Amino acid sequence: MDFHELAAARSSTRSFRPDPVSEESLRRILEAGRLAPSAKNLQPWRFAVVQSPDALLRVRACYSRDWLRTAPTILAVSGRRSDAWVRSSDGYNSLETDLTIAMDHMILAAEEEGVGTCWIAAFDLPCLKTALGLAGEDEIFAITPLGYAAEGYAPVPKTRRPLEASLTWL
Repeated sequence: MDFHELAAARSSTRSFRPDPVSEESLRRILEAGRLAPSAKNLQPWRFAVVQSPDALLRVRACYSRDWLRTAPTILAVSGRRSDAWVRSSDGYNSLETDLTIAMDHMILAAEEEGVGTCWIAAFDLPCLKTALGLAGEDEIFAITPLGYAAEGYAPVPKTRRPLEASLTWL
């Protein structure tokens, strides 16, 4: 599948089979995140793969939607502002941008592996920091379940504005 087909095929999965994702697939997904570009190549990210039953219970308790309980694996992306590049002219910190790129690379790599994802940022932050055992300076950016779509699960059709609605040629 070429990149455009991959981007068009990717959708949010909200129902999973219990089958585990192979370590080989997980490593390819994580490697895609590791290879992502970051400002000044500082790579301020940390990836946590949550798979043990105890850790999954703790993390699932931090998100109110029941469908997350069906995912066999959850990936958390975090980082520290002090590890990211800061623009001197205005103090802009690149942490969110860098973590967004890494997360997007991993979600697209998961799609290529046939692994479903759903970008989640609406979690209980203090709960999730505790569940993951993160220190005070660590910031959790997003989580995503990783798993194979349940039998009969059909994603919501993707709707997007036409390109011209977002485009200006100068």
